[in-house]
Amino acid sequence: MLEGLPPHRPTHVMRLVTDETTARSVADIIVETFDPAETAAAAFENETTLAWAVEVYFSEPPDEPSVRELIAAAAGPDAAQRLTFETIGEKDWVKASLEGLSLVRAGRFTVHGGHDRDRIPLNTIGIEIEAALAFGTGHHGTTRGCLLMLDAILKRRAPRHVLDVGSGTGVLAIAAARALHRPVAAGDIDPVAVEAARENARNNAVGGHLRPVVAKGVEHPALKSRRFYDLVFANILARPLMRLAPSIAAVAAPGADVVLSGLIPRDVPGVLAAYRAQGLHLVRRMELEGWATLQVRAGRAAPRRF
Repeated sequence: MLEGLPPHRPTHVMRLVTDETTARSVADIIVETFDPAETAAAAFENETTLAWAVEVYFSEPPDEPSVRELIAAAAGPDAAQRLTFETIGEKDWVKASLEGLSLVRAGRFTVHGGHDRDRIPLNTIGIEIEAALAFGTGHHGTTRGCLLMLDAILKRRAPRHVLDVGSGTGVLAIAAARALHRPVAAGDIDPVAVEAARENARNNAVGGHLRPVVAKGVEHPALKSRRFYDLVFANILARPLMRLAPSIAAVAAPGADVVLSGLIPRDVPGVLAAYRAQGLHLVRRMELEGWATLQVRAGRAAPRRF
């Protein structure tokens, strides 16, 4: 699982090989303590050794004694003593965070790297993602939650106009384009993420359906050219999701499904309040790996957990 949004220009990495409980505890404390725009953590099991590892990426040199003190409080002094710190190249964190990760199944979708191209189950839609320098390998609980929400929505209807706000490397937009065989609008504030999404779209044979743009929220002519969308994804973080509530509601068609993620459970009430104020009400809530994904829709509906 990848906890937090990876920094755009990571310069240092902290590593620890340990057990699953400790790895997840370390990742959790990093997310809760550091600015997610500057620090991120990956906790995962190595398929070969079966050992768990946690890796923390920093955009600035970390204060090593302070980090060790923090980890000692969260996971014990032994874990703190075994931490290693290294300077890394720009792309090293991607390779490291993908090593040892298995295929990710989410309903009808399977997210994979190029090394797993020949292992895709025949009954699923494969989405090949090489993360480059942007967020979104599909291994994060928020991305998988959104894919499961998409799978559930597709069982009920086929959306005609889809928007992905904060699209990262394009996992969700690519999944929608491949499942629906129609154009999908997408934008991200980070030019590096947009370029990665464009390349991923081409690699997944949906370059003609997906042309991401650099945009702050929905503020781009390419995203506003289609006035209303009947499916909107916004897998970001709680504060920007709340700020974007009015603009997302403004481009959502009556009855549209809006899938929101990037939330820890304590964020949910505030985000729901922001969207409820815009006339969008909870339909489903899902929690994976300590992250919440919400489906909201215009008009009231009884919430379901799954």
